[in-house]
Amino acid sequence: MNHHTILLALMITAGIILLVQPLHAEEQVQQEIIYQTAFSTDPHWTTNSPRSFYWDPQKGIYHYYIEPSTGTYAYTEVDYNDGPFTLEYDVTLQRTDDLATFRLGFATKEMQRTEGPIALTEFTNGKYGRLMWLRAVTPGNKLSEVSSQAFSYGGTTGAKTVNFQDNKTYHVTMQYDDDRTVLTMRVVEKATGKEIWGYFLTLNEPLRGMNRIFTGAVGDYADLGPVAEGYIDNVKLSTEKTVTTTPAVVTTVPTTAPVRQTTRPTIKPTTKVPTEIPATESPVSPFVPAAAFGIAASVLWYCSIKRKQ
Repeated sequence: MNHHTILLALMITAGIILLVQPLHAEEQVQQEIIYQTAFSTDPHWTTNSPRSFYWDPQKGIYHYYIEPSTGTYAYTEVDYNDGPFTLEYDVTLQRTDDLATFRLGFATKEMQRTEGPIALTEFTNGKYGRLMWLRAVTPGNKLSEVSSQAFSYGGTTGAKTVNFQDNKTYHVTMQYDDDRTVLTMRVVEKATGKEIWGYFLTLNEPLRGMNRIFTGAVGDYADLGPVAEGYIDNVKLSTEKTVTTTPAVVTTVPTTAPVRQTTRPTIKPTTKVPTEIPATESPVSPFVPAAAFGIAASVLWYCSIKRKQ
């Protein structure tokens, strides 16, 4: 190989290293909806009491009527195995008698409020008034619960008891952090957007195997008579997925100067706006400038030798 060939190869290699950047994969966390219904159409939830649980086509909402010790229920199956999740819904509590409870949660096919695994939100009218509850039973049947009663959640902070009201609509969010095994509940007044209560449970054991969003009286063995009645709406279950993306290689296409036209105006080409935001390019590897500098030094050294010869 002659000297001119070696010099040309070094210069081409330096150019390739400087112009071609290594692509690094990036990870992004995205929300993935598992199940969602606004009850604008019949959701076809399964129930053993059509008179208690049914879709109201005129209002576009779902009716519930829960009485203890009846074993009535309504549910829909979802495709979930494990990992983080967020369950959201709206509830309008029209009637919550003394000792009555509205509940909606995420559970296995048993839907037992006292057996795991289960994650449950409740609105109960009991000894301390109308309280909101967050309950969970782990796969190992460890029960954890907290309510909006002062001694339950505000023992160390001095927070006051928070009561819900009938004939109001609330937006409820129950969120599970799988990494920390923490379950959180937030209750917001739908009309004002004001959060009235929220708290969390540290489970110390991951929730697994749940596949039903449900409401009803399963596992409630209190005396017959008290009734919780109202409507639910806008039910959504979602999870988080980590997606690996690779930045796209941008190719620059040379353009030619437009030809001047005197008979009619030049029409500018339209540019299509991308529907997705392109991924941020990764920083240049420190190897690139080092390699380029080394090759440039080699070329200079070679040239100096040629001048001395």
